[in-house]
Amino acid sequence: MKNENRIIQVSDINIGNNIRTLRKDCGLKQTEVVKQLQLAGYDISTFSFNRIEKGTQNPTVSLILLLCDILSCDANAIFGLSEKNYLT
Repeated sequence: MKNENRIIQVSDINIGNNIRTLRKDCGLKQTEVVKQLQLAGYDISTFSFNRIEKGTQNPTVSLILLLCDILSCDANAIFGLSEKNYLT
């Protein structure tokens, strides 16, 4: 495959950073969020959650939906989208 045929993603969404910001805005520690995720039936460790926030591990859709409930936000906030961004 030639280099010119590769797709380069220029404007990457930093989901992990958005999750960290939302978590801190709620005044929650990582361990508190992990505990709530585990109580909801989601199998995750603090180590894995830390990697998601650092951007070295991708969150699943089911994790994002649970985080929306825990962090009292919608998926647009996790993806860093505002109403203005996704309506244009």
